[in-house]
Amino acid sequence: MAIIDYNEIKPGKCIVLKGEPYIVMSSHVAQKQKRRPTNQTKLKHLITGRVVEETFQQSDRAEEADIESKELKYLYTGKGESWFCSIKDPSDRFALKTEILDGKEGFLKANTIVTAMLFDEKVIGVKLPIKVELLVKEAPPAVRGNTVSGGSNTVTLETGATIQVPMFIHEGDLIRINTETGTYAERVDKK
Repeated sequence: MAIIDYNEIKPGKCIVLKGEPYIVMSSHVAQKQKRRPTNQTKLKHLITGRVVEETFQQSDRAEEADIESKELKYLYTGKGESWFCSIKDPSDRFALKTEILDGKEGFLKANTIVTAMLFDEKVIGVKLPIKVELLVKEAPPAVRGNTVSGGSNTVTLETGATIQVPMFIHEGDLIRINTETGTYAERVDKK
């Protein structure tokens, strides 16, 4: 449990404020005329995602949040729950509310390895791999000269998610998707 000074509260640091974990999004140490310096910060709650503004005085200290990472294997999603298991022990299974995936469950297929963020031994967030490869299950036929829609089609992936892709993507193609933006990245050559 590390205690940090007001001016060490910088972007990327995780701190505990009123018993809750936050990540520092921005900070600005300012000194107004003859007053003591302050650190004006924007903090994002690591569980709810709510953003708050907090000003730390020169005398303030903060506790650095002890955020652990643990690799898990994604199993499936159903009835508002997403199931995971330990990589080392597949019988060690547990469910989390699907909301923790932040709407990205459509980019996960069974046995995908994800990174869980833990605070006080509770999972507070799940990070997906930045890029995943998924198979196109359904793609409408490309119509020649259809440039009104910007030359893109909406396709359905093997997980049931739908995304916009270029016209040259067809049913059965393997494509790479950026999970951070939820967009098509590239077509993967079949080997």
